[in-house]
Amino acid sequence: MVEAVLIDLLSLTANLQSNIQGLLHNTLEAIEKCSSSHAPFVYVMCCQRQGSERKGEQESLLPALRGFRSLKRRLEVVCAQTTVAALYTVKQRLDEKDLSIIKVIVPALRKDLMKVYIDHLFTAVYQFKFEDLQVAPDSESLQISEHQHEGQMLPSQDMALIQSEIQMYLESLPSLKGELTILRSSLIPDDIFLHGFTTRTGGISYIPTLSSCNLFSSSKRRDPQVVVKENLRRLANAAGFNPEAFHRVKVDHANAVCIMGKTEPDDYDGIVTDQKGVTLAAPGADCIPVLFADPVRRACGAAHSGWKGTLLGVSMATVNAMVSEYGCNMKDILVVLGPSVGPCCYRLPHESAKEFHRIDPKCVRLFDSANPYIDIRRATRILLERGGILPENIQDDSITDQNQNITFCTACHPDKFYSHFRDGTNFGTQIGFISIKD
Repeated sequence: MVEAVLIDLLSLTANLQSNIQGLLHNTLEAIEKCSSSHAPFVYVMCCQRQGSERKGEQESLLPALRGFRSLKRRLEVVCAQTTVAALYTVKQRLDEKDLSIIKVIVPALRKDLMKVYIDHLFTAVYQFKFEDLQVAPDSESLQISEHQHEGQMLPSQDMALIQSEIQMYLESLPSLKGELTILRSSLIPDDIFLHGFTTRTGGISYIPTLSSCNLFSSSKRRDPQVVVKENLRRLANAAGFNPEAFHRVKVDHANAVCIMGKTEPDDYDGIVTDQKGVTLAAPGADCIPVLFADPVRRACGAAHSGWKGTLLGVSMATVNAMVSEYGCNMKDILVVLGPSVGPCCYRLPHESAKEFHRIDPKCVRLFDSANPYIDIRRATRILLERGGILPENIQDDSITDQNQNITFCTACHPDKFYSHFRDGTNFGTQIGFISIKD
């Protein structure tokens, strides 16, 4: 069942005429007839010429909008100067209502163009169906380049223009939920390394569970890659690293480690380098983003450590890669555990809890219950110390001076951090990042 209908009039409203109003009236009439029991939400995208008022544009369409009782409360005219501005506004309306099945009624000659915009601004969460908006071929108001034909791939220059238009629009949007904030550890020397852990503020992601500096996009969530890329650009500007030399682990919840400069594995939860100016990053939305720094050999690393990766020893696997690849001394390596779900909130089934109990009984609370509380941070520290990392070279929530603490519980601080455990499947992601300064 179609949940929303998008009618694209952006190319038709340069000179609003009675035939355009008639076209819209007939289209709405067909929608109403086909959906008498469950009326969809309807969004009409029209062109707002520079200097014109939105109200005036809407009023010119009023004759065509009258008389549709079942659609009246579900119909909205979206006026914008560009396709990306109009479509992004429609996306916000869809996300507010958690709508995913959309019919797009678009002039045939604009269909391929619209598909490119949609591919960039939406993810696989949404399902789109396309229907031709019947427009007379000699319509003077239809403004589409002559070389563009339905069913043909857009020229690469047009694709580049669309990408540039989207990027410029997203860059113009204001930051949400306050300024971009980066947490830094006093353990890692800032004269050698650039590093930090992000919080959820200062980006443009607007969906509540993703707002606002979400730094991961997937086919199962509503934040598209272009929005995450813009959030990353803002982070890079604030932190001082090059977003084009940014490498994030490819999470597999295991213990494989990527060595920068060597063949990249398909999936890995740890990554190390001794190259200057290359920024490594590990995500976390309850799982621990772990950063590694050796100021003597000038090497660094990042790891993503969830409960599975913790048990598989991903942190020590990252340390061992630094030792074997760059000649690091175990005693020189510094390790910082970032914001992650704490033992106050995190529970696992009893069978999984047994594995943490074997590491140390103190890693489990209420062990005899069906879902004991688990301390993946303590388990990580214990495994690192057993591997040879000095206790004083590990920073986690056991730090004496709580003013220096950055290993906050993500589930306990909804204003500062994302949490899969707390927010469900459409959750946002923060990261830990590190690089060696030039």
